[in-house]
Amino acid sequence: MKVLCVDYGESRTGIALSDDLGLMAHGLETIFDKSPKAVAQKIAQIAKLKDAETIVIGLPKNMNNTLGERGEKTLRFAQVLKEYCQCEIITWDERLSTVSAIGYLNETNTRGKKRKTVVDTLAAQIILQSYLDFKNKGG
Repeated sequence: MKVLCVDYGESRTGIALSDDLGLMAHGLETIFDKSPKAVAQKIAQIAKLKDAETIVIGLPKNMNNTLGERGEKTLRFAQVLKEYCQCEIITWDERLSTVSAIGYLNETNTRGKKRKTVVDTLAAQIILQSYLDFKNKGG
């Protein structure tokens, strides 16, 4: 069962995909679009093309486990995506995923334009791997 993951952002959205066994997450691409409708349509196309059965959307939460403005926007985006995609859609706590992605990019000395094009995809990969690890441990 393939799982697609979305790190939704207002100007960039990272996409990651699991392998066929649902064990490993792989960064796929970054969508550069500001329209939630256009992003949802692109994600639905990717899900269909890649035969994904589930879409995990990273849900940004505050450190005290509450939802802020970004979390609310993400939940609204999830509703838009449901209009275009028949996949199961799950939200998953993404706290510190972007921080982890930036740390990795710092360690690999990835800078400039390259960094902007991969940080959201890498964050989606980190979110997806967290979800897959949880599921594979019986969660």
